[in-house]
Amino acid sequence: MDLPPYSPGLHKLVTLHVDEISKLTNSKGFVAVTDSILEKYELEKVGVVVHDFENESFTISYCLKESHICIHTWPEYNQLTLDVYLCNYLQDNSQKVRAVMADYIAYFEAEIIKDFEINR
Repeated sequence: MDLPPYSPGLHKLVTLHVDEISKLTNSKGFVAVTDSILEKYELEKVGVVVHDFENESFTISYCLKESHICIHTWPEYNQLTLDVYLCNYLQDNSQKVRAVMADYIAYFEAEIIKDFEINR
């Protein structure tokens, strides 16, 4: 088998400031936008776990065939943390990771507080 050079993928982690608290307490809205993003970028969901906390924050983890998307919200601080990791031994998904993250930043109308990229 003739394979391209191995590059496991890009892992992007951000902390965002969000003015609209309702987006930090609406786990169903995040699930809906994520399902749309998965379809748009042809990503395959293996499973999803949603947990809503008593203060209406939420944490959600999507297990993907390509790896994962995870979020945790802190409405009391107008913040969230989000990480997106896509890997594929047949192609470089770095631009797809950046595009997915840009879609989330647009959805939340967010300001970036921290932004890290890890080439794995």
